[in-house]
Amino acid sequence: MTEQEQQEWVRTQYQAATKYLAQKGLITESVADKESRYLVPALAVWKLTMTDKSQCWVICGDLPTDHSNVDVAPDAREAIRHFALKWQMQAENLLRANEQDQNKFAQLLIGRAEGLYKLYENDSLWNMS
Repeated sequence: MTEQEQQEWVRTQYQAATKYLAQKGLITESVADKESRYLVPALAVWKLTMTDKSQCWVICGDLPTDHSNVDVAPDAREAIRHFALKWQMQAENLLRANEQDQNKFAQLLIGRAEGLYKLYENDSLWNMS
């Protein structure tokens, strides 16, 4: 990808994250650029502040879009770990329910959770100079 294509991808993911939050009734006021992270074109992890001054982590990209309160993780790396574990638990609950239409989504969650955890464990991605 060119630099321009990467910037467009990041902008598109930011729009996807804020739209997702708006659908949940949360209106974004600002983004913490220095604390947010992107792995173009796979995923973006945003630290966003809402108009009510609450903050949350939002993950989006080539995976389900999700959010959690900022208190679940001190940084983007730990936020990725949080989403990986959260999705594993959600998938387990879906599989226990044994509803055929949810099994495919549970398998998607498991695959994405495993991929996220590998990213979390990869120290070379997180060594910022």
